[in-house]
Amino acid sequence: MGIFKAKGVVYKPVDDVDLGPHSDEFYLRANVKGLKEQEVKLVEDDLSPSDKIQKAMECIQCSESIQENSELSFHRWTVLDYSRAYISGEITPLMVAERFIAAVHESSEPALHMSFFIDYNVGDILRQATESTQRYKQGEPLSPLDGVPIAIKDEIDCMPYPTTGGTKWLQKVRHCADDACCVKRLRLCGAILVGKTNMHELGAGTSGINPHYGVPRNPYDPNKVSGGSSSGSAAVVSAGLCPVALGVDGGGSVRMPAALCGVVGLKPTFGRVPHSGYDLIYVSLYFPILPGYFMMLDSTLGQNLEWFNDCTDDIRVCCSHALDQLHKHYGWETMDVTIPEIEVMRLAHYSTIGSECSNSIACHLENMNVAEIGLDARVALSVYGSFSSREYLNAQKIRNRQMQFHKKIFAMADVIVTPTTGVTAYPIFDDALKTGELDYINGAALVRYQISGNFLGLPAVTIPIGYDKVGLPIGLQFIGKPWSEATLIHIAFAMQAISDSKKPQIFYDLLKKD
Repeated sequence: MGIFKAKGVVYKPVDDVDLGPHSDEFYLRANVKGLKEQEVKLVEDDLSPSDKIQKAMECIQCSESIQENSELSFHRWTVLDYSRAYISGEITPLMVAERFIAAVHESSEPALHMSFFIDYNVGDILRQATESTQRYKQGEPLSPLDGVPIAIKDEIDCMPYPTTGGTKWLQKVRHCADDACCVKRLRLCGAILVGKTNMHELGAGTSGINPHYGVPRNPYDPNKVSGGSSSGSAAVVSAGLCPVALGVDGGGSVRMPAALCGVVGLKPTFGRVPHSGYDLIYVSLYFPILPGYFMMLDSTLGQNLEWFNDCTDDIRVCCSHALDQLHKHYGWETMDVTIPEIEVMRLAHYSTIGSECSNSIACHLENMNVAEIGLDARVALSVYGSFSSREYLNAQKIRNRQMQFHKKIFAMADVIVTPTTGVTAYPIFDDALKTGELDYINGAALVRYQISGNFLGLPAVTIPIGYDKVGLPIGLQFIGKPWSEATLIHIAFAMQAISDSKKPQIFYDLLKKD
């Protein structure tokens, strides 16, 4: 019976226990959310968001030599690039904002019709940029994020925009009254919040196609999908409009489009980022100190070979080559592991995400006009609403079982490695422009490797590592144990440092010198 067998324990009557702020009751702190890892800096919990950003940027200063010595043919501008350009006076946030607005206008013209954004406010963007420019002139930027354009998926509350969730009706029944917590933090750091990115309606699909606001097209080939559901967020980063964009990942919805669009996508541990618009609890943060080539931490990569190879030949060959390169450059070993009952886990995850999606919008269904919903979303909602409470509870039993399996795997390997998707970006068909798309063949291939990150709440990151025969991006995914984002960022940095990169067909250079 454990604690109940301890002798000599006599509990006070309930009425005698002091429940006030000066109680002498002992609290045993769990301290599980901030696992100390190799080459990690602890940031105290009482710092402001801007101070935390400054500490984070200090951790990547030593990576500068790698970036400068890189032989890659193409380089996307980073947050650090923007910050340095502003500090040097080469360019101002207002100039970047004006270029951004012109680029969005151009990309929205019929010739391209990229449909990156559902909504953006020119006046609000210029106001933020003007204020940021003034802070730099005074030598008082709020943080390295000050003046950096960042886009927000239209599933996240961000003033002054309504939150549509990619629909025509949600904003009518659910009004946005405040920034989400993650948006508040960015605003406090001076970031320019440039608008709400396009997405698959209600996040209920993997293609990213939206029949109401247009199709966010893939910058590497505008005739191909960008992936969902955070399609617009991945596409704007790929096209150079923002170095960073926020997405939401409930079923691979950040990692899939990131892989298809050739950018990095990070899905944190469930609960790492607050879901509400309020941030009342401070937490300690552990930032990875990104090192040079020969200082990388040793890592063991767990690979379920049969599952790993369940993808197109181009992806299999490219991802296997990436593992060979990690061994060649860093000496990292890949070990064979078995993840049991993957298909059972896939079905349990689908039942879970479907039930929870259906439940989350149930309070709005009475005010919903079915005619305003795309055909694909109607089908998805019908399927989601068909799951029974028994099926949901059974799925949670499977979840617990899989958590035990993964706990044992992570005792042997630091991370699990997989391709990010089973296929690369596929064509956009004309009929999907009006109806939306639910392609359960390609969709199953896209989501194949995403499941455990969401079903088990594990952190995961995708890194672009190459291209298929027609030049479409391929991503490699690393899945970590809970709260191991620092390890994943280490690994992602190491992988990116030895991977080639190509410029997309649609790209805007907002930091170019005139």
